[in-house]
Amino acid sequence: MPGEIRLLLAQLVEPYHTMVLVAAGLGLRASEIMGLQWQDFNWEDLTVLIRRGVVNGRSGDTKTEASQKSLPIDPRLARSLQEVWKRTLHQGPQDWTFANKAGRPRGQQNILHRHVRPAALRAGIGKIGWHTFRHSYSTMLRGAGTDIKVQQELLRHSTIQSTLNTYTQAISEQKRSANSVVVGILLNENASTEQPSANGS
Repeated sequence: MPGEIRLLLAQLVEPYHTMVLVAAGLGLRASEIMGLQWQDFNWEDLTVLIRRGVVNGRSGDTKTEASQKSLPIDPRLARSLQEVWKRTLHQGPQDWTFANKAGRPRGQQNILHRHVRPAALRAGIGKIGWHTFRHSYSTMLRGAGTDIKVQQELLRHSTIQSTLNTYTQAISEQKRSANSVVVGILLNENASTEQPSANGS
């Protein structure tokens, strides 16, 4: 999936490129991305506080109390966000980070249908949705061997059980993949090409 996201990013212009980078690099929900304001960012500490979500132009509280904790921002992601700030006419603390020309929050479904999915088609990727990026973020955290408690805090799940449920589902997919490699070897089907993928190399 990281490779597919890179292909997708290559097809997107700003600010949609940075929106997808935020979705995949922070695991934010679409409503939270639309709800970002410049005051939510602390550039000195490189953190962001998720204070609100916006759906269909209406602002509301974030999903859970766990959602309202600061998240770290990688310096490379911070640079992309600062480039968006330089290019926008809406630079005030309470202005929306991804404001439309009128200074209002953009519509997440509109962006998905008019920009993200067409870019995915150009990149040769299948059907994609906003939640695809959050799921991919979760998968990459697991793949990196991230501690389960850290995963919970980065994904802002209200309980560790939510994180574990996702984790269990992914583990089962990994088991199926590993099992298929073994069966392929037993049946002598692409044994030479299947084995390295089991090691992740």
